[in-house]
Amino acid sequence: MANALLELRDLEVAFTIGKRTYPALQHITFQVGEKETVGIVGESGCGKSLTSLSVMGLLPETAAMTKGGIVLDGRPMEASSREGWSTVRGKQVSMIFQNPMSALNPLMPVGKQIAEMAMAHLSVSKPEAKRLAMDMMAKVGLSRVERLYNDYPHQLSGGMMQRIMIAMALICKPKLLIADEPTTALDVTIQAQILDLLRDLNESTGTAILFISHDLGVIREVCRRVIVMYAGTIVEDASVEEILDHPKHPYTAALLQSLPSADKRGRPLYTIPGRVPPITDRGAGCPFAGRCPSASDTCKSAAPALWQVGAQHRVRCHLYADGGRAV
Repeated sequence: MANALLELRDLEVAFTIGKRTYPALQHITFQVGEKETVGIVGESGCGKSLTSLSVMGLLPETAAMTKGGIVLDGRPMEASSREGWSTVRGKQVSMIFQNPMSALNPLMPVGKQIAEMAMAHLSVSKPEAKRLAMDMMAKVGLSRVERLYNDYPHQLSGGMMQRIMIAMALICKPKLLIADEPTTALDVTIQAQILDLLRDLNESTGTAILFISHDLGVIREVCRRVIVMYAGTIVEDASVEEILDHPKHPYTAALLQSLPSADKRGRPLYTIPGRVPPITDRGAGCPFAGRCPSASDTCKSAAPALWQVGAQHRVRCHLYADGGRAV
């Protein structure tokens, strides 16, 4: 992708636990283009949020990048200092976190928290920052912004807090917005409003979106392309339509089979047996082998390569070793 805004190049991240190091992300390679909407989907523990924290330069103290790199808007970031990350975080790339109640400062009015972002990255005066903050609050669908500006997080509903988080993320007009499960704790009506808002923002401002979720149904509403992750690796990458209509990896197919639909009414929903292996218990083979109905002896002993099985379709599975092209 010639105009890639974000590029992850064979990224690996490992955690140090005691005296041992355990890889948590392996061979993470993908790009996000300007104005593109890309989803990352998978169960809890698959590495979705860790990938986003890597892009933001917010890895935990016990984690570190051990291989590969991150290029943001043409700038290699893997060797950047804390100061280097702070120059791009909030200005070129922003993030909406899963839980706005824990992400917002409970001791500061929400409007002032948005204004602080403007003052920190746009070098504007306090009155100008307040004006920009209220304008952005209105743009994300909040009403009575003059009063709301001085309210504290606990005075807001979950949907309002999520809109505050979106306003804070967008106040500096970043080129890339990372949304880490922004609708998980919201009811269905508010969830639909947030998804509509993100779509509208992408179309009106051109902000690229990396949308993280465990729900392919939500991904379908927002994204044009989807990356499926399992146990810290990318197992499939294609357009949303291709993934939903022609899933290649057994894990992707199982996720789709577990989605509720009208024709499944009255029947038990399918569940994937087993669980995602923790980073301390991942063997040499395919990490999905123990849960996969198509697993062979090869799957249990050797890690699969990532295969190109179509013009824009990648899959990490031994089933495609004969017909695919290694990438």
